[in-house]
Order: sequence, then structure tokens, then C-alpha cells
Amino acid sequence: MRHYRAIIPLLAILLIGCQSDEYTDNPTSLDKDLTLLLNERSQDQGLSFFILPNETDYASIPQDPLNPITSEKVRLGRLLVHETATGGNPKMPGNKHMYACASCHPAASGFSAGIRQGIGEGGIGFGFAGEGRVPMNEGSMPRDSIDVQPIKPPTLINVAYQEVALWNGALGAQGINAPYVQQNADVVPENLFGFQGLETQGIAGQKAHRLKIDAEFAEEFGYKSYFDAAFPSSPVEERYGAINGALAIAAFNRTILANQAPWQEWLRGSTDALTEDQKKGAMVFFDKGKCFECHTGPALKSNEFHAWGLQDFNPEETIIFAGTRKSFNIETQRGRGEITGRAEDDYKFKVPTLYNLKMNKFYGHGGSLTSIRDVVEYKNNGVKQNVGVPDEQLATQFGALNLTEEEVTNLVDFLVNGLYDPNIERYAPDSVLSGNCIPNNDPQSRIDLGCD
Repeated sequence: MRHYRAIIPLLAILLIGCQSDEYTDNPTSLDKDLTLLLNERSQDQGLSFFILPNETDYASIPQDPLNPITSEKVRLGRLLVHETATGGNPKMPGNKHMYACASCHPAASGFSAGIRQGIGEGGIGFGFAGEGRVPMNEGSMPRDSIDVQPIKPPTLINVAYQEVALWNGALGAQGINAPYVQQNADVVPENLFGFQGLETQGIAGQKAHRLKIDAEFAEEFGYKSYFDAAFPSSPVEERYGAINGALAIAAFNRTILANQAPWQEWLRGSTDALTEDQKKGAMVFFDKGKCFECHTGPALKSNEFHAWGLQDFNPEETIIFAGTRKSFNIETQRGRGEITGRAEDDYKFKVPTLYNLKMNKFYGHGGSLTSIRDVVEYKNNGVKQNVGVPDEQLATQFGALNLTEEEVTNLVDFLVNGLYDPNIERYAPDSVLSGNCIPNNDPQSRIDLGCD
């Protein structure tokens, strides 16, 4: 990785006490202890095991071998994710070109919805950071026609470090999903294309969320040359379609990396990037807190699924209840078991990244916790929200931590501030080719976003 050379001086200073002209910070005993602990937690790979690559270092970013990342794909995908002109298949004609992928994944709320449920078509408003998006009233659009998520939309940050997509890992045909592609072919036919989760999500999402990426769209809004540059070997009759649009979107999403967080700076050699309390919190994370057992690697996530006994959406708090429309037939609370068909996988959900959590207000697949401290205390106390989850399904770390109040506080500080990339909105474009407002283009959003 490109940061490997920067790690050598730090390790030398921390482990054997040498001085280096290249390194000006003053490592403390806590830095040394944390470095030694990380070496244990990385299978002796050292700090480099946890470092995120630069977003333009494509060779170092995990990617689908069927969809190698190129700058041309990233350029196109960046625009398509935010382009409200892709909202071309609405249920109600008046909503055409009012929404985009970024309606549920706005950069301002950490590339996740700023509300419990993301709203595509049928949503109005934005607020300051996506928290002001609400459903249209019944007189404007029936509630059961609104495109609203039945589960908390995961962030797009660090999604390169996953083989499958969605909380239950339904999307993706490679790796851990390979044994389940055929048995779920009727439910997830998009997996038959053979791509990993992000590419498959880009394909399936266009149909599910009423998007339209085709030759007509490319011609009308000036994207043909962008497709030409990104997919020069693709047959012209296929070049401007949904598949290539999905591949470009996935390529861009893989580059959304929180590599400017203080934790990343510390890993690269700046010991002053974290406060002493945040370093203590990191020690808890990688030791007594057992967080590292699920959250590891550069993205502090994994391709594993675990049950924490969290609630699904509470009907009183949702925009639309599960079951009120056909597309909600998926048993969201069943989790991974819905895909594998194995009872032992029920109630288990994908391990998410932990970066930029403070840009959101809701946590867990049902958004049932509303602060990061709540999450830490919930796992520390070990009292499940959903009494329907059998105890034998729960993660072994649940309620077995015995963290002190100080340890909880330091761990929360590390999660809230140490893992926060303050410049994550750099990944959103200032404008798109249509000239529409982004990430939403409805009249209220245009006012909220200053487009009018």
C-alpha cells in the first residue's frame, strides 16, 4: 500500500525508541502500548493492516474483478449517484427527475439517510443534513406508493470492504454468497449476473428505486461521452444502459473512503492526531471492549453477520409500516437467515463500518438507538430490545464486557471523534450535468438546498 513507508518510522520510534527526522510527534507509552496491541490484532501485519488507501489509489482499493476501477468510471459514477435526472421512472409523473441514489445516501449525513427510513420518490425537503426529508401528504401521493426503505439505509462509506450488500447480504454472487445464488434466483435474479454486492446493488437499485439510466437518458442529459470514456470496449447498443450505469456507480462508491479521520492519521504516524482519551478508547476497542472481534481491517467492519437483539422499525416511529405494501414482504427482522435459509442465521445482520457515525442520528438496522453512547451502553449492558431473538442467537460479546463508566466514555470518544473524517463531503460533486438540484430536486428541497 502507498502508506507502507510512512509506517516504518513510527514502528521504529514506538518499538525501539529511535529518533527520526521524518517524525516530529512525541509518542507516549500509550502510543507504544496501542501499537503493540494492534500488532496482535492484525495477525502480525502491523498498523498497515488498518490503513485505508487514498481514494485515487485504485490498485489498493478492494474491487470486483469483473469491474476494475478506472478514473473514467469513478467520474461517471460520482455524477450518476447524485444526478436527480436519473429519477426517470416515478409512479407519479409529477415526481420525475426529483430524486436520485443520493436521496437516501446524501453526503451531508455521511452517505446514509438523515432520517430513520430513506425516501426516494415521494419524499420532499432536505433540511440541513437530510434530516428534513418527509413523505408527501396523502393528498399528493398515497402512502403505499412512496419509495421508502423498510430498514435503515447503510452508509456508502468504506463499502469497498464488503463482498455483499444490504443488511442481510442478499446482493452479490461471489464469495460468501456463492452457495445461495441459485436458491434465491427468484427473489434476487440480479445475482445471476455474477457480480459482487455493490455492482449487483447498482443493478437492482435502479428497478427498486424507480431510476432510469439508458441511452435516452445519456443523450438527453449529456452523459454519452462519459459512458464512452468509461466503457470504450462495450458494444454501442449496450454502452449506455443500466448495467454499465451500475458498474460506474459501484466503482465510485468503492472510492468513498474515510481516510482523513484522526485514527487514520495516527496510523500513518501522527501520534498527536488522537487525544489521550481517544487513545484509551482505542485500547478498549481493541482489547476489553472486544469490538475488534467483529470490526476489523481498514474499514473496521467485516463480512460477518451477528445478532444483537435490536428492534426492527417500531410501527409508531416509521413512515410506512412493514407489510403495508408488497415490496415489504422481505422478513427484514430475519436477517441473514432470509438468504441462507438456515435457522442459525436468523436475526443476524451484517457488520457495518464505524467511521463517521456522528453524522447520523439512528443506529442499528431498525434505527432503534439514537446515539453512539446508547449503542456502547446497550452492548455493554446486554439487555436485548427484541425479546423474540433467542438468547442462543446473540453475539457472544453481548453483555459480557463489564466496561467501567470511564472506559465507556473513552470508547465513545474514539468512535465519535477518532473515526470521523471531517471532509467526507468532498466525494459529492458541486453540480451534475442536468443542472438539477442535488441530492433532491423537489420544490422544498430546492429551497432547503439553496437551489432557488
